[in-house]
Amino acid sequence: MMLRRILGAAFVAVLALAAGVASAQDGVRIAMVVKNLGNGFFDAANKGGQEAAAELGDVELIYTGPTAPTAEGQIEIINALIAQRVDALVISANDPNALVPITQRAMQRGIKVISFDSGIAPEGRILHLNPSSNELIGRKQIEMISNTIGGQGQIAILSATAQATNQNIWIEEMKKVLARPEYSGLELVATVYGDDQSDKSYREALGLFRTYPDLKGIIAPTTVGISAAAKAVEDENLVGKMFVTGLGLPSEMAGHVASGAVETFAIWNPIDLGYSATYIAYQLVKEAATGEPGTSIPAGRMGSIAVDENGEAAMAEPFTFDKSNVEEFARMF
Repeated sequence: MMLRRILGAAFVAVLALAAGVASAQDGVRIAMVVKNLGNGFFDAANKGGQEAAAELGDVELIYTGPTAPTAEGQIEIINALIAQRVDALVISANDPNALVPITQRAMQRGIKVISFDSGIAPEGRILHLNPSSNELIGRKQIEMISNTIGGQGQIAILSATAQATNQNIWIEEMKKVLARPEYSGLELVATVYGDDQSDKSYREALGLFRTYPDLKGIIAPTTVGISAAAKAVEDENLVGKMFVTGLGLPSEMAGHVASGAVETFAIWNPIDLGYSATYIAYQLVKEAATGEPGTSIPAGRMGSIAVDENGEAAMAEPFTFDKSNVEEFARMF
């Protein structure tokens, strides 16, 4: 009788353990691999991703990235995540093509791969989530610098890395807008790269001041670059003579708006972007969506996000910040 009780208890314990393992396996593990850690934009995206994970209930979101924005660093991390058998990878790529072999390997093992913010080439992912329309982002930045400097003068672009997919697309869109008759008074004299590093972006801005003494404005379509360029304007006592615009975080730009180095800048809400990307990845893992061109994917409070014929989706339009609203949003992200 005693032996029977012991065996019965053991059997119940094994069943409980098996149920616990099954429950853990039922959960969805999504890894968000960003360009580099310590970047306020991606920290905010992580916040949104964690919000989506909590809302969905059965999601563990792993937030990771290299210390420096390199493809090599991301490849090493993705390799480790494949070994950990995550269910999905949400990646902001440092290089569109270099990540393709490793993300293809991930997909061959059943891992759902999407890119967001900065894309992976189509053969290396299911879909790409743009924070906004590329055309609108390019147009917005030209509009802002033109309005600030009165539509006349030399301007330059301070980008992230030369390989950054999103930066290069936006720069091409800016050039298209500059070709319009209404912007004939603007002259683009240079495009330089700060590699999304504050110190290098700062040095590149100083180099532009020295090389182009008649320069009136810098467009930095990168949160690191815009802050570094604005600081360079302030340090060189060029406020009122030189203006910076582009894409920035309110929490990092409020002081530069107050100083006058920046009149306006824009950004989509990175919290919403991280939320949307996580939600989409979850839907793919659960097979509630395919991500195929022409389909739509439910994304919680962001509504339904459509996938175009190129396997890309756009979240929302960029939003303009200035003295009237930057302090309010600076408390958020």
